[in-house]
Amino acid sequence: MAEQLPYILILFYSRNGQTAELASQIGRGVARVNGIEARLRSVPPVSPDTDASLPLVPDSGAPYARKSDLAHCAGLAIGSPTRFGNMAAPLKYFLDTTGDLWLSGALEGKPAGAFTSTGSLHGGQEATLMTMMVPLLHHGMVICGLPYSEKSLNETETGGTPYGPTHWSGTGEKQPLSNHEKALCQAFGERLARLALKLAV
Repeated sequence: MAEQLPYILILFYSRNGQTAELASQIGRGVARVNGIEARLRSVPPVSPDTDASLPLVPDSGAPYARKSDLAHCAGLAIGSPTRFGNMAAPLKYFLDTTGDLWLSGALEGKPAGAFTSTGSLHGGQEATLMTMMVPLLHHGMVICGLPYSEKSLNETETGGTPYGPTHWSGTGEKQPLSNHEKALCQAFGERLARLALKLAV
């Protein structure tokens, strides 16, 4: 059996597709680095319905994450649309189940970062990224952001922050990712992958 490459887990919840597109662009950045790969995983929506109502595998898009995907990753990028300056409930629900990984220290010393999408330009992008980092810090992960040496961070007129990639989708017709947003996602994925390889040594 061939030895499996280490991977960056790109774990996200996406309601309308914008966060999923950010995840895909981050995966492209990871793919620039030899010796590591991207693994995209989503989480299912949560519901007050107490009976199981969703299949274990989604009809389309990235497969749903298992805790083993998280436990064995070399690095982590978590993504969610903004919900009042915080991550959406489905991603929070998944992270709330990871107490055993916290107890075992499975994620300690691994690089991690966050990404988000908002409908309004000042709709809480930075607050969401910062609050998403809190559970990563509790797990002992090493936080990765975007340095201002990334040219697009200084030029963007839409999303993009030093705390991580973001997308401004607009409140009317949804806006596609800008070239700057794509460039920052890819730079973030590449940076996370390179950090993971260095920290794994």
